[in-house]
Amino acid sequence: MPNSKHILVIRFSAMGDVAMTVPIIRALTEQHPEVKITVVTRAFFKPFFSDLKNVEVYSADLKGKHNGVSGLYKLSKELKALQFDAIADLHNVLRSKILKFFFIGKKVVQLDKGRTEKRALTSGKLFQQLKTTHQRYKDVFENLGYSVDLSNPKFPNPKQLSENLNEFISNKEKRTVGIAPFAAHKSKMYPLEKMEEVISKVSKDHNIILFGGGEKEVEVLNRFESKFNNVSSVAGRLKLEEELNLISNLDVMLSMDSGNAHIAAMLGIKVITIWGVTHPFAGFAPFNQPSHYALLADREQYTLIPTSVYGNKFPEGYENAAGSVSVDTIISKVKALLEI
Repeated sequence: MPNSKHILVIRFSAMGDVAMTVPIIRALTEQHPEVKITVVTRAFFKPFFSDLKNVEVYSADLKGKHNGVSGLYKLSKELKALQFDAIADLHNVLRSKILKFFFIGKKVVQLDKGRTEKRALTSGKLFQQLKTTHQRYKDVFENLGYSVDLSNPKFPNPKQLSENLNEFISNKEKRTVGIAPFAAHKSKMYPLEKMEEVISKVSKDHNIILFGGGEKEVEVLNRFESKFNNVSSVAGRLKLEEELNLISNLDVMLSMDSGNAHIAAMLGIKVITIWGVTHPFAGFAPFNQPSHYALLADREQYTLIPTSVYGNKFPEGYENAAGSVSVDTIISKVKALLEI
Protein backbone atom coordinates (compact mmCIF):
# COMPACT_ATOMS: atom_id res chain seq x y z
CA MET A 1 0.00 0.00 0.00
CA PRO A 2 1.54 3.38 -1.00
CA ASN A 3 2.26 5.90 1.73
CA SER A 4 1.02 8.84 -0.36
CA LYS A 5 -2.42 9.36 1.13
CA HIS A 6 -2.56 13.04 0.18
CA ILE A 7 -1.47 13.84 -3.38
CA LEU A 8 -0.87 17.33 -4.70
CA VAL A 9 -1.88 17.46 -8.37
CA ILE A 10 -0.47 20.27 -10.51
CA ARG A 11 -2.20 21.28 -13.75
CA PHE A 12 -2.48 25.02 -14.32
CA SER A 13 -3.92 25.15 -17.87
CA ALA A 14 -5.26 24.97 -20.57
CA MET A 15 -8.99 24.39 -20.29
CA GLY A 16 -9.10 21.15 -22.29
CA ASP A 17 -6.03 19.72 -20.57
CA VAL A 18 -7.46 20.47 -17.12
CA ALA A 19 -10.80 18.91 -18.12
CA MET A 20 -8.95 15.76 -19.23
CA THR A 21 -7.64 15.26 -15.69
CA VAL A 22 -11.16 14.97 -14.27
CA PRO A 23 -12.09 11.42 -15.41
CA ILE A 24 -8.73 10.12 -14.20
CA ILE A 25 -8.97 11.77 -10.79
CA ARG A 26 -12.60 10.63 -10.47
CA ALA A 27 -11.60 7.03 -11.13
CA LEU A 28 -8.63 7.29 -8.76
CA THR A 29 -10.62 8.62 -5.81
CA GLU A 30 -13.50 6.18 -6.33
CA GLN A 31 -11.15 3.18 -6.55
CA HIS A 32 -8.93 4.44 -3.70
CA PRO A 33 -11.28 6.23 -1.27
CA GLU A 34 -8.47 6.55 1.29
CA VAL A 35 -6.66 9.03 -0.97
CA LYS A 36 -7.11 12.77 -0.71
CA ILE A 37 -6.35 14.98 -3.73
CA THR A 38 -5.56 18.68 -3.80
CA VAL A 39 -5.58 20.07 -7.33
CA VAL A 40 -3.49 23.21 -7.85
CA THR A 41 -4.97 25.08 -10.79
CA ARG A 42 -6.48 28.38 -11.82
CA ALA A 43 -9.54 29.46 -9.83
CA PHE A 44 -11.60 29.55 -13.04
CA PHE A 45 -11.39 25.74 -13.36
CA LYS A 46 -12.62 24.99 -9.84
CA PRO A 47 -16.15 23.98 -10.99
CA PHE A 48 -14.67 21.08 -13.00
CA PHE A 49 -13.92 19.25 -9.76
CA SER A 50 -17.03 20.13 -7.75
CA ASP A 51 -18.61 16.66 -7.76
CA LEU A 52 -15.44 14.65 -7.08
CA LYS A 53 -15.08 12.95 -3.69
CA ASN A 54 -12.02 13.69 -1.54
CA VAL A 55 -10.88 16.35 -4.01
CA GLU A 56 -10.18 19.98 -3.14
CA VAL A 57 -8.94 22.75 -5.40
CA TYR A 58 -6.24 25.21 -4.39
CA SER A 59 -6.37 28.29 -6.58
CA ALA A 60 -3.09 29.48 -8.07
CA ASP A 61 -3.13 33.21 -8.84
CA LEU A 62 -0.43 33.04 -11.51
CA LYS A 63 -1.00 36.57 -12.78
CA GLY A 64 -1.13 38.06 -9.29
CA LYS A 65 0.41 37.01 -5.99
CA HIS A 66 1.82 33.73 -7.37
CA ASN A 67 3.45 35.31 -10.42
CA GLY A 68 7.15 34.73 -11.13
CA VAL A 69 9.67 32.79 -9.08
CA SER A 70 8.97 34.74 -5.88
CA GLY A 71 5.24 34.18 -6.36
CA LEU A 72 5.76 30.45 -6.86
CA TYR A 73 7.85 30.38 -3.69
CA LYS A 74 4.96 32.02 -1.87
CA LEU A 75 2.59 29.42 -3.38
CA SER A 76 4.91 26.61 -2.23
CA LYS A 77 4.81 27.87 1.36
CA GLU A 78 1.01 27.98 1.27
CA LEU A 79 0.86 24.45 -0.14
CA LYS A 80 3.32 23.03 2.40
CA ALA A 81 0.80 23.93 5.11
CA LEU A 82 -1.58 21.38 3.55
CA GLN A 83 0.83 18.58 4.53
CA PHE A 84 0.62 16.54 1.35
CA ASP A 85 2.71 13.41 0.84
CA ALA A 86 3.49 13.34 -2.88
CA ILE A 87 3.22 15.38 -6.07
CA ALA A 88 1.60 14.40 -9.37
CA ASP A 89 2.80 16.96 -11.90
CA LEU A 90 0.32 16.61 -14.76
CA HIS A 91 1.66 19.72 -16.49
CA ASN A 92 5.46 19.39 -16.60
CA VAL A 93 6.30 22.94 -17.67
CA LEU A 94 8.84 25.46 -16.37
CA ARG A 95 6.37 26.89 -13.86
CA SER A 96 5.56 23.48 -12.32
CA LYS A 97 9.27 22.56 -12.28
CA ILE A 98 10.10 25.72 -10.31
CA LEU A 99 7.25 25.01 -7.88
CA LYS A 100 8.47 21.43 -7.37
CA PHE A 101 12.00 22.69 -6.66
CA PHE A 102 10.66 24.18 -3.42
CA PHE A 103 9.38 20.74 -2.33
CA ILE A 104 12.72 18.94 -2.05
CA GLY A 105 12.25 15.63 -0.25
CA LYS A 106 8.72 15.00 -1.47
CA LYS A 107 8.02 12.14 -3.84
CA VAL A 108 7.37 13.54 -7.33
CA VAL A 109 6.13 11.91 -10.54
CA GLN A 110 5.73 14.11 -13.58
CA LEU A 111 3.87 13.75 -16.86
CA ASP A 112 5.76 12.22 -19.78
CA LYS A 113 4.56 14.37 -22.67
CA GLY A 114 5.98 12.02 -25.30
CA ARG A 115 7.60 14.85 -27.20
CA THR A 116 9.85 12.61 -29.32
CA GLU A 117 7.06 10.47 -30.71
CA LYS A 118 4.85 13.53 -31.22
CA ARG A 119 7.61 15.16 -33.26
CA ALA A 120 7.85 11.99 -35.32
CA LEU A 121 4.08 12.04 -35.86
CA THR A 122 3.93 15.67 -37.00
CA SER A 123 7.03 15.36 -39.20
CA GLY A 124 5.57 12.42 -41.12
CA LYS A 125 8.08 9.86 -39.83
CA LEU A 126 5.29 7.76 -38.34
CA PHE A 127 1.51 7.68 -38.50
CA GLN A 128 0.03 5.65 -35.68
CA GLN A 129 -1.94 6.09 -32.48
CA LEU A 130 0.26 7.44 -29.70
CA LYS A 131 -0.46 7.05 -26.01
CA THR A 132 -3.47 9.19 -25.07
CA THR A 133 -3.19 12.12 -22.68
CA HIS A 134 -5.60 10.28 -20.35
CA GLN A 135 -3.25 7.29 -20.32
CA ARG A 136 -0.30 9.59 -19.64
CA TYR A 137 -2.14 11.10 -16.64
CA LYS A 138 -3.04 7.58 -15.48
CA ASP A 139 0.64 6.56 -15.69
CA VAL A 140 1.60 9.35 -13.29
CA PHE A 141 -0.73 8.04 -10.57
CA GLU A 142 0.28 4.45 -11.21
CA ASN A 143 3.93 5.46 -10.80
CA LEU A 144 2.90 6.86 -7.42
CA GLY A 145 1.59 3.39 -6.58
CA TYR A 146 -2.13 3.70 -7.39
CA SER A 147 -3.67 1.56 -10.12
CA VAL A 148 -6.44 3.33 -12.06
CA ASP A 149 -8.98 1.29 -14.04
CA LEU A 150 -10.61 3.35 -16.81
CA SER A 151 -12.42 0.46 -18.50
CA ASN A 152 -15.82 1.20 -16.94
CA PRO A 153 -15.84 4.93 -16.13
CA LYS A 154 -18.51 6.60 -14.02
CA PHE A 155 -19.96 10.02 -14.74
CA PRO A 156 -22.09 12.46 -12.75
CA ASN A 157 -25.85 12.56 -13.30
CA PRO A 158 -27.23 15.46 -15.36
CA LYS A 159 -27.71 18.52 -13.19
CA GLN A 160 -31.17 19.84 -12.53
CA LEU A 161 -31.53 23.02 -14.55
CA SER A 162 -32.56 26.31 -13.03
CA GLU A 163 -35.34 28.33 -14.60
CA ASN A 164 -32.73 30.55 -16.21
CA LEU A 165 -30.89 27.61 -17.81
CA ASN A 166 -34.09 25.94 -18.98
CA GLU A 167 -34.72 28.96 -21.19
CA PHE A 168 -31.81 27.91 -23.41
CA ILE A 169 -33.65 24.72 -24.38
CA SER A 170 -36.23 25.94 -26.87
CA ASN A 171 -38.46 22.89 -27.13
CA LYS A 172 -38.55 20.34 -24.31
CA GLU A 173 -40.03 17.73 -26.68
CA LYS A 174 -36.89 17.73 -28.85
CA ARG A 175 -33.40 16.34 -28.31
CA THR A 176 -30.65 18.88 -27.56
CA VAL A 177 -27.35 19.22 -29.40
CA GLY A 178 -24.50 21.42 -28.20
CA ILE A 179 -22.29 22.98 -30.86
CA ALA A 180 -18.93 24.60 -30.09
CA PRO A 181 -17.62 25.83 -33.47
CA PHE A 182 -14.48 27.65 -32.32
CA ALA A 183 -10.92 26.62 -31.45
CA ALA A 184 -7.70 28.36 -30.48
CA HIS A 185 -6.42 28.19 -34.06
CA LYS A 186 -8.37 28.62 -37.30
CA SER A 187 -6.65 25.52 -38.68
CA LYS A 188 -8.65 23.45 -36.16
CA MET A 189 -12.01 25.01 -37.06
CA TYR A 190 -14.75 23.94 -39.43
CA PRO A 191 -15.49 26.79 -41.86
CA LEU A 192 -18.22 28.95 -40.34
CA GLU A 193 -20.28 29.13 -43.53
CA LYS A 194 -20.45 25.31 -43.53
CA MET A 195 -21.17 25.21 -39.81
CA GLU A 196 -24.06 27.59 -40.43
CA GLU A 197 -25.44 25.03 -42.88
CA VAL A 198 -25.12 22.30 -40.23
CA ILE A 199 -26.95 24.49 -37.70
CA SER A 200 -29.67 25.31 -40.23
CA LYS A 201 -30.40 21.64 -40.95
CA VAL A 202 -30.01 20.16 -37.44
CA SER A 203 -32.16 22.90 -35.85
CA LYS A 204 -35.18 21.87 -37.93
CA ASP A 205 -35.59 18.74 -35.78
CA HIS A 206 -33.58 19.42 -32.61
CA ASN A 207 -32.64 22.09 -30.10
CA ILE A 208 -29.19 23.58 -30.55
CA ILE A 209 -27.17 25.34 -27.85
CA LEU A 210 -24.11 27.25 -29.07
CA PHE A 211 -20.99 27.52 -26.92
CA GLY A 212 -18.10 29.96 -27.22
CA GLY A 213 -16.48 33.03 -25.70
CA GLY A 214 -14.73 36.20 -26.73
CA GLU A 215 -16.24 39.23 -28.39
CA LYS A 216 -16.07 38.04 -32.01
CA GLU A 217 -17.36 34.58 -31.12
CA VAL A 218 -20.30 36.06 -29.22
CA GLU A 219 -21.14 38.17 -32.24
CA VAL A 220 -21.12 35.18 -34.64
CA LEU A 221 -23.10 32.92 -32.32
CA ASN A 222 -25.69 35.61 -31.61
CA ARG A 223 -26.17 35.96 -35.36
CA PHE A 224 -26.79 32.23 -35.69
CA GLU A 225 -29.22 32.38 -32.77
CA SER A 226 -31.27 35.16 -34.35
CA LYS A 227 -31.28 33.49 -37.77
CA PHE A 228 -32.66 30.04 -36.86
CA ASN A 229 -35.45 28.62 -34.72
CA ASN A 230 -34.58 26.26 -31.83
CA VAL A 231 -31.09 27.80 -31.56
CA SER A 232 -29.76 29.46 -28.39
CA SER A 233 -26.31 30.90 -27.67
CA VAL A 234 -24.86 30.90 -24.16
CA ALA A 235 -21.72 32.78 -25.23
CA GLY A 236 -20.96 35.57 -22.79
CA ARG A 237 -24.15 34.95 -20.83
CA LEU A 238 -23.29 32.28 -18.27
CA LYS A 239 -20.72 31.44 -15.61
CA LEU A 240 -18.65 28.30 -16.19
CA GLU A 241 -20.60 26.36 -13.54
CA GLU A 242 -23.85 27.15 -15.35
CA GLU A 243 -22.38 26.06 -18.69
CA LEU A 244 -21.32 22.77 -17.12
CA ASN A 245 -24.85 22.20 -15.81
CA LEU A 246 -26.25 22.85 -19.26
CA ILE A 247 -23.70 20.61 -20.99
CA SER A 248 -24.55 17.78 -18.59
CA ASN A 249 -28.08 17.82 -20.07
CA LEU A 250 -27.04 17.60 -23.73
CA ASP A 251 -27.76 14.55 -25.83
CA VAL A 252 -24.73 15.19 -28.08
CA MET A 253 -21.92 17.75 -28.26
CA LEU A 254 -20.43 18.70 -31.64
CA SER A 255 -17.06 20.34 -31.14
CA MET A 256 -13.72 21.03 -32.72
CA ASP A 257 -10.51 19.58 -31.25
CA SER A 258 -10.92 22.02 -28.36
CA GLY A 259 -11.79 22.46 -24.69
CA ASN A 260 -15.56 22.06 -25.06
CA ALA A 261 -15.08 18.53 -26.39
CA HIS A 262 -13.16 17.56 -23.25
CA ILE A 263 -15.63 19.28 -20.93
CA ALA A 264 -18.56 17.38 -22.46
CA ALA A 265 -16.61 14.12 -22.37
CA MET A 266 -15.72 14.49 -18.68
CA LEU A 267 -19.46 14.76 -18.01
CA GLY A 268 -20.22 11.56 -19.94
CA ILE A 269 -21.81 13.24 -22.97
CA LYS A 270 -21.43 11.74 -26.46
CA VAL A 271 -18.97 13.98 -28.34
CA ILE A 272 -18.53 14.32 -32.10
CA THR A 273 -15.27 16.06 -32.94
CA ILE A 274 -14.22 17.67 -36.23
CA TRP A 275 -10.48 17.66 -36.90
CA GLY A 276 -8.46 19.95 -39.17
CA VAL A 277 -4.65 19.93 -39.16
CA THR A 278 -4.47 18.04 -35.86
CA HIS A 279 -5.27 14.34 -35.47
CA PRO A 280 -6.49 12.01 -32.69
CA PHE A 281 -3.29 9.98 -33.06
CA ALA A 282 -1.48 12.69 -31.04
CA GLY A 283 -3.50 11.56 -28.02
CA PHE A 284 -5.97 14.41 -27.52
CA ALA A 285 -9.25 12.73 -28.44
CA PRO A 286 -12.01 13.29 -25.84
CA PHE A 287 -12.31 10.74 -23.05
CA ASN A 288 -14.19 7.47 -23.61
CA GLN A 289 -15.40 8.33 -27.12
CA PRO A 290 -15.36 5.69 -29.90
CA SER A 291 -12.91 6.52 -32.69
CA HIS A 292 -15.70 6.83 -35.27
CA TYR A 293 -17.07 9.85 -33.36
CA ALA A 294 -14.03 11.75 -34.70
CA LEU A 295 -14.57 13.23 -38.18
CA LEU A 296 -11.20 13.69 -39.84
CA ALA A 297 -9.94 15.94 -42.60
CA ASP A 298 -9.17 14.22 -45.90
CA ARG A 299 -5.55 13.02 -45.71
CA GLU A 300 -5.47 12.25 -49.43
CA GLN A 301 -5.99 15.96 -50.05
CA TYR A 302 -4.02 17.14 -47.01
CA THR A 303 -1.22 14.57 -46.91
CA LEU A 304 0.88 16.26 -44.19
CA ILE A 305 -1.79 16.00 -41.45
CA PRO A 306 -1.12 16.11 -38.57
CA THR A 307 1.01 19.20 -39.17
CA SER A 308 1.29 19.96 -35.46
CA VAL A 309 0.00 18.72 -32.12
CA TYR A 310 -1.83 21.93 -31.22
CA GLY A 311 -2.79 23.28 -34.64
CA ASN A 312 -0.45 26.26 -34.46
CA LYS A 313 1.76 25.14 -37.38
CA PHE A 314 0.57 24.24 -40.85
CA PRO A 315 1.58 24.79 -44.48
CA GLU A 316 -0.13 27.32 -46.71
CA GLY A 317 -3.49 26.07 -47.94
CA TYR A 318 -4.15 23.88 -44.90
CA GLU A 319 -6.09 26.45 -42.84
CA ASN A 320 -9.45 25.09 -44.07
CA ALA A 321 -8.55 21.39 -43.98
CA ALA A 322 -11.49 20.64 -41.66
CA GLY A 323 -13.77 21.83 -44.45
CA SER A 324 -13.01 18.60 -46.34
CA VAL A 325 -15.49 16.92 -43.97
CA SER A 326 -18.86 17.26 -45.67
CA VAL A 327 -21.89 18.87 -44.09
CA ASP A 328 -23.87 15.69 -44.79
CA THR A 329 -21.29 13.56 -42.97
CA ILE A 330 -21.63 15.73 -39.86
CA ILE A 331 -25.42 15.73 -39.94
CA SER A 332 -25.53 11.95 -40.45
CA LYS A 333 -23.23 11.43 -37.46
CA VAL A 334 -25.34 13.72 -35.25
CA LYS A 335 -28.51 11.85 -36.21
CA ALA A 336 -26.87 8.45 -35.67
CA LEU A 337 -25.71 9.37 -32.15
CA LEU A 338 -29.10 10.81 -31.23
CA GLU A 339 -30.66 7.46 -32.11
CA ILE A 340 -28.32 5.48 -29.81
